[in-house]
Amino acid sequence: MYVCNVDEASAKSGNKYVEMVKEAIKDEDAQLLVVAAKIESEIAELESFEEREMFLSELGLDSSGVSRLIRSAYALLNLETYFTAGVQEVRAWTFVKGIKAPQSAGIIHTDFEKGFIRAEVIKYDDYVKYGSEAACKEAGKMAVEGKEYVVQDGDIMHFRFNV
Repeated sequence: MYVCNVDEASAKSGNKYVEMVKEAIKDEDAQLLVVAAKIESEIAELESFEEREMFLSELGLDSSGVSRLIRSAYALLNLETYFTAGVQEVRAWTFVKGIKAPQSAGIIHTDFEKGFIRAEVIKYDDYVKYGSEAACKEAGKMAVEGKEYVVQDGDIMHFRFNV
């Protein structure tokens, strides 16, 4: 992965230096990202998500360079994310794409993997649509999965285990 830091005017479409890097790496199986660090620092200072979105829109950008960098790095490293949600906190857990439920539980704690019984899974889109775990359960959108379940990016997981 190559990241080109450019001036603000070149943030959307790059510049001659970006084109030179593209030419230099054309035979590589590599990604090239264009980022304007000055814009990224300004985005970081904004208070709300809405302000950031408006700022990016005014610049004609779909997403921040940091977001694109993270997504590209995850793809390059074959990583995905699942979530756990409870009364006190919601947490994101990074895993290697293709792992099964017990191994993903082990990311939280080795005892979760050792004593794995099942995983209760809600798909991210369903959670957004219905708004809560209870509403997803009521709509029949919570699946009970066993040891062979391959965890998907964005899954919201609750692990049952016995140690």
